[in-house]
Amino acid sequence: MAESRTSRSTAAEPSARAVLAELGEHAISGSALAGRLGVSRAAVWKQVERLREAGVGILAQAGSGYRLAAPLELLDEATLLRALAPATRARLAELAVHWQIDSTSSELLRRADRDPRDVIVCLAEMQTAGRGRRGRRWHTPPGGGIALSLLKRFDAGMASLAGLSLAVGVAAVEALTACGIGEVALKWPNDLVARGAKLGGILVELGGDALGPCHAVIGLGLNLRLGAAARAIDQAAIDLAALAPDLSRTRIAASLIDHLVAALDCFAAHGFAAFAAAYARHDALDGRDVDVVRGTERRHGVARGIDARGALRVDFGGREEAVDAGEVSLRLRA
Repeated sequence: MAESRTSRSTAAEPSARAVLAELGEHAISGSALAGRLGVSRAAVWKQVERLREAGVGILAQAGSGYRLAAPLELLDEATLLRALAPATRARLAELAVHWQIDSTSSELLRRADRDPRDVIVCLAEMQTAGRGRRGRRWHTPPGGGIALSLLKRFDAGMASLAGLSLAVGVAAVEALTACGIGEVALKWPNDLVARGAKLGGILVELGGDALGPCHAVIGLGLNLRLGAAARAIDQAAIDLAALAPDLSRTRIAASLIDHLVAALDCFAAHGFAAFAAAYARHDALDGRDVDVVRGTERRHGVARGIDARGALRVDFGGREEAVDAGEVSLRLRA
């Protein structure tokens, strides 16, 4: 397995991760932090400000010091590996947790053509260029979400991967259900939603030979505890903390990896047909009025589930059409 991608402290300045690891629900003074880390109080203050800019809620109390505004659990490779099912550990070629990276999916895409191994998992506390569907940015503060990507190889060609993002959505919902988190549904083509707001997103990027073999880099972003970061989101958003108390971030990440690895092996063997019934159970759009937007054209219709390829079936005034993911944006009508 890969070594942990974390920044190392120096005598002059601690890493932001080192400072964050020392903070908790009880206040600790700047001088005590500096003493623990072997640095100056000014160096501690500098990293606290950087963490605040990244979206971490850190309170400063006169006379007592710094404390976290909400509980925070950093991910650790060794701990996460122990939390995985033995069958999952046996399937992984590599699991890496980065403190900061441009994008977990970008990292795996860079490696896809030079690393022939199957099932590589990459997570990060911070992404400087995290992205979602249609080029949108995906931002979460350190400890405030889960940014996870997985590289999976397939013997068949790209055409056989129709519906893959929907199958990943099913696996994600079932992973959260296994952690006791209900209310999560799937909004075609790639959103996880709860209580009418976005909880997470899926981005699948393909490469290799169109006729096979090929590979997929599956990116999954989930809101865990947004805090002030919610103000930067341009749509209704919700986090897991609103759905279930006493969350274990490690347990959620492990459950996601367990379910994704199993689902992708199943998809490689049976395709989307193995997931169609489960998707229908979690479909947030079925029977709902929707707007289908194509460029400047907006059409009103009623969602009628999905077809065998994973395309959305929409009834436009008595005429049903299949809508493909790459062509449209969808919004629930008010």
